[in-house]
Amino acid sequence: MPDDDLAAALRAAQHGDAAGFATLWRGLHPAVLRYLRVLAGEHAEDAASETWLHAIRDLDHFTGDLPAFRGWLFRIARHRGIDEQRRRSRTRESPAPRTPTAPDAAAQAAEGASTAWAIAMIADLPTDQAEAVMLRVVAGLDVATTAGILGKKPGAVRIATMRGLRRLAANPQIRTRQGV
Repeated sequence: MPDDDLAAALRAAQHGDAAGFATLWRGLHPAVLRYLRVLAGEHAEDAASETWLHAIRDLDHFTGDLPAFRGWLFRIARHRGIDEQRRRSRTRESPAPRTPTAPDAAAQAAEGASTAWAIAMIADLPTDQAEAVMLRVVAGLDVATTAGILGKKPGAVRIATMRGLRRLAANPQIRTRQGV
């Protein structure tokens, strides 16, 4: 979705327009969900729901343009993802037995097999590298915004991103998939 459309939707949503918020959700939710799949794993959907609930609740307090909104939204997502990690570590739930279910057609359409594979490869990186790659490369955030979200200096974000991308490039599964 073009940034101009998202910027107009942001302005409308800030004035209480439900259609504007829906446009923001359609445009930004896939990237938020991909990021949270790396951060919160199988609890990404829950963390994404919490992210959007927080965003809709506090949108009237947000000031700024679309890039600032993206940074604000991903900061919320990061906090919700970390909350999910903490919740899992406190409860130490044993995974429920998986029962075969019919595939969710909407989820398959939104995230094809290659996207899911790529997300899984990124999720295997060290956490700081995985987050930096997801925010910089997948979500398309700039270094300063990513640094603010992660609470790191811009140089540390650049290094984590570079190391993560190098590690991905050296991964034998990626090299095989690319036909190298």
